[in-house]
Amino acid sequence: MDTYDVIVVGARAAGAATAMLLARQGLRVLLLDRDRYGADTLSTHALMRGSVFLLDQWGLLERIVDAGTPPVRRTCFDYGDDRVTVTIKPSLGVQALYAPRRTVLDRVLVDAAQAAGAEVRFGASVARLIRGREGRVLGVLGRDRDGIAVTARAALTVGADGARSTVAREVGAPILGNGTGAGAIIYGYWSELPVAGYEWYYRPGHSAGLIPTNDGQVCVFGGVPAADVAGSNRGDLAGAYHRILAAATGGADGRLARGRPPRRLRTWIGRPGFVRQAHGLGWVLVGDAGSFVDPLSTRGITDALRDAATLARALDGVDLAGDLDAALRRFSADRDAVVASLFPVVDRIAGYRWDGVELRRSLLELSSAMSAEAELMAAWYGARVPS
Repeated sequence: MDTYDVIVVGARAAGAATAMLLARQGLRVLLLDRDRYGADTLSTHALMRGSVFLLDQWGLLERIVDAGTPPVRRTCFDYGDDRVTVTIKPSLGVQALYAPRRTVLDRVLVDAAQAAGAEVRFGASVARLIRGREGRVLGVLGRDRDGIAVTARAALTVGADGARSTVAREVGAPILGNGTGAGAIIYGYWSELPVAGYEWYYRPGHSAGLIPTNDGQVCVFGGVPAADVAGSNRGDLAGAYHRILAAATGGADGRLARGRPPRRLRTWIGRPGFVRQAHGLGWVLVGDAGSFVDPLSTRGITDALRDAATLARALDGVDLAGDLDAALRRFSADRDAVVASLFPVVDRIAGYRWDGVELRRSLLELSSAMSAEAELMAAWYGARVPS
């Protein structure tokens, strides 16, 4: 049985970033993932200012740029009767936003984790957790693709394994809050489609986004309340997709008619957001495993990287044998404070029960909360916050 300081279950954005940061702090880290290295995953890709700031602080933003990820310097909000364009002003060292494919971002983070000294094993599924006295988690039990047992012990097990987290299920992590909004997203990658940056479209009961990503492609999603796709439209996914885009964008000034549509579509049939208790004896949850918000917010990657930074900050210099529980309480308190300002407004937007006035108010509230989040992270790294 191998022994580590920390075992991280899940090697996507939250898990790989956590493993990298903790390994950089000198901890012996094992990073496990049931998928294969570089595999794609469902994502809207868009990074917000906070996540771009973190990647820059970690020395990884240049690798995202070098992979051909286009800079985003404007964000457009189209409400049908009004169109507002916001220029991305340089702040906290962030000159632009980016939306890397997950085949780019996740590889960069995993490679950085390995370079920092973390041991990475792909194709390893965790089935159960090892328990000690008082139910304290002491490690993981699982198997690799060849059926060989994977058994490892650690002072801390990190669940970074998504909304359906095995770690959260095994520890029975309590739900602290449930959302009510649940949207469905259908998306694909378009070519030959000019975009002005991030473009967000909102119409009653409909939403859409145009997000420039790698290889000259644009991730174009259409969103509606989950029940609208879960019902009759699901049998004709392509038809539903184009109907949603037409209703949400009005054709995006004719550009969609001239662009090259995707050959393949992917879909997320929504589920309400939730906030789980973030930690317990020997375990902690980061990213979607701990708090999940609707993809319409495009918050997933930023939340994942923020949680990784928050946990690393809480554990920095901590004696895991004696002070771990206090450190995890600090992490939970910091995470809960940020989530409390973001979760309710994202849930309202995801519910599609807004009119134009309510939506604009909610988006301004979300923007304010994200600015506060970015300033908080800047303070952690000693960056100057503009007045």
